[in-house]
Amino acid sequence: MRQIDASVSPRFTQISTFARLPICNDKEEIKALFLGIPFDDATTYRPGARFGPMGIRQGSRLLRPYNQFLDVYPFDTLNACDKGDVNVMPGYIEDTMKIIENEVFSTIEKGAVIPFIAGGDHSITLPILRAMYKKYGKVNLIHFDSHFDFWDSYWGKKYTHGTWLRRAREEGLLKDVVQAGIRGSLYSKDDVKDKDKLGIKSFTIRDLKYNAEGVLKEINSLKGPTYISIDIDVVDPSFAPGTGTPEVGGLTSFEIMEIIRSFKINIVGFDVVEVSPPYDVSEITSMLGANLIYEGMSVVAKSL
Repeated sequence: MRQIDASVSPRFTQISTFARLPICNDKEEIKALFLGIPFDDATTYRPGARFGPMGIRQGSRLLRPYNQFLDVYPFDTLNACDKGDVNVMPGYIEDTMKIIENEVFSTIEKGAVIPFIAGGDHSITLPILRAMYKKYGKVNLIHFDSHFDFWDSYWGKKYTHGTWLRRAREEGLLKDVVQAGIRGSLYSKDDVKDKDKLGIKSFTIRDLKYNAEGVLKEINSLKGPTYISIDIDVVDPSFAPGTGTPEVGGLTSFEIMEIIRSFKINIVGFDVVEVSPPYDVSEITSMLGANLIYEGMSVVAKSL
């Protein structure tokens, strides 16, 4: 059914939810929901991503029901709603991870609800993948980032926003992994070799810029349940300055949106992480984060 304008629709609200969506309740059958995870205690440089969900909700206020590029009404098709934020435990990374895992699993345990999640630093993706594994078994992972995120540890600690992907591999949560957008300086040449040891197909920013069609062919060849994780720093800081570990020479906002619109895969979950409003300029990073989630919802809606 065609969704009428949000300003007059009884389904939409004027309070501060994602894109003015209604708050989730147990009485409606939904196919997708927005969930915030305001946690950044696992960051290794600039903090502030705990304010990401709040910023993305604010940046979503101009989103409208119809996506003209995919010819779909995502909110209406998915009967989408905003589930609020996970009640995290600041200062306790592993305890918070368990809380996130339980909360995400409770949203996907019954039915085919797809969570669209706003972080938070990238460590939150590990417990999300644990929840996905409980539901689907091993899932494919598409990972957009300027960093590998598969280091073994930081300061001797196993759980940070730069180690989550190695932990996910070690725990047997993942099937095929494709990451793209990698750039910037590294600690060692061994970092490059580790991707092969971990069974990760890794594409640099050059690959994305000069052979986007080839990278997308690799992505769209994935079969089975697939999780998407987008670190906002895959985008150049001129387009997304509000992030904790910026790297120059990234994608434009248009390029990352076009990439998402090109997905032809079975998406079971989607996150945008590392949006840090304290370092943002005129809300442009928060608005981009909101639009990436909107495009992800549109791709899923288009596939139904």
